[in-house]
Amino acid sequence: MNHTTNGANVAEQKTRIRQQAYAKRKAQEDKDALSRQIVSQFMALDEYAASETIMFYVDVRAEVRTRHNLAGALQSSKRIVVPYCVDGELELFHLESMEELSIGMYQILEPRADLRPVAAKRIEVSQLDLIMVPGVAFDARGARTGHGKGYYDKLLQHARLDAPLVALAFDCQMFPELPSAAHDVFMDKIITQSNVHTGLGRSR
Repeated sequence: MNHTTNGANVAEQKTRIRQQAYAKRKAQEDKDALSRQIVSQFMALDEYAASETIMFYVDVRAEVRTRHNLAGALQSSKRIVVPYCVDGELELFHLESMEELSIGMYQILEPRADLRPVAAKRIEVSQLDLIMVPGVAFDARGARTGHGKGYYDKLLQHARLDAPLVALAFDCQMFPELPSAAHDVFMDKIITQSNVHTGLGRSR
């Protein structure tokens, strides 16, 4: 059942769940091995095979780590896109080599500043065929709780409806049911080390 509540109550519940998920994710053992397994499952999806332009996130902190698989993805015929943040908005960058990434603010690996203005590197969200989504907490319906800044919510609201939203998470980030507000974007799939959950997506 999809329980949608509003206002401060949702925000308060999300904050509490976010704190629990941060602690669980930080304590997760074997992050490298599990991350490789989870990202490999993402790259084995039929949706991946059918897509030409695919957005990967570049992991930060204790997220499922994507950088180990990113180099391999770049060797394929797929067009790989990564996001980066500018003034509270996510911009999209066509990544062709790991050398196009550098350590930026907050020790985050992101596209090099000198390459961002290059017209050929700039991608519109409407060009994405498949979108990999990070997050802090999820439930099996596809509900997602992020860091609370809304960067991905803003981006995903403009994604094509036929572009699947696939989140990556460790099992410990799955909760029985997350509170959700009307504007929240639900995932089509969530991949963990032990399961592929089929979410409600944007058809809810």
